[in-house]
Amino acid sequence: MSRFLRASIVFLLLASCGGGDFSAPRDLDNACSIVRERPQYYRAMQATERKWGIPVHVQMATIHQESKFIGNARTPHKYALGIIPLGRQSSAFGYGQALDGTWEEYQDQQRRGSAKRDRIADATDFMGWYMDQSEKGLGIAKDDARAHYLAYHEGRTGYARGSYNSKPWLLEVSQRVANRADMYQSQLASCRR
Repeated sequence: MSRFLRASIVFLLLASCGGGDFSAPRDLDNACSIVRERPQYYRAMQATERKWGIPVHVQMATIHQESKFIGNARTPHKYALGIIPLGRQSSAFGYGQALDGTWEEYQDQQRRGSAKRDRIADATDFMGWYMDQSEKGLGIAKDDARAHYLAYHEGRTGYARGSYNSKPWLLEVSQRVANRADMYQSQLASCRR
């Protein structure tokens, strides 16, 4: 067997092992448990808080709502007549469910062409960048999880128009995000001791 063939086989075997663990932490209702199980998440969120000023608990609550901390999360498929696949509901992908266009805008503006939506440090940096822009353009306080979630979901233009007001389900979701952010904040304060 040639050296090239052996190297190719080894490469293919290693490549088939997968690109990473995208599973969710075990206890999503306990911020301390998430931090213990995935310390790299906490380090990434702390770096984002230092850089952009978005508190860790706001990031955690938003990521929980968007992907349940599943790194390669995607939107469901759409079907015609219930059986004919038409593709995904949107291009949202990764921890923060960033859309293709918004992600590309972030990559361009921040000169982060190699950033990936399924890498936690990149996803939290994106979230910090987006929420910082929302604070500057819309006046949303950095720790206002509810308003940030609405602007994140509807886009800044939709938020400015108040498009969420005609979506009672979204107002409920944004309140759940705010409640979870409060819960994570108090949990994080207790587990730091």
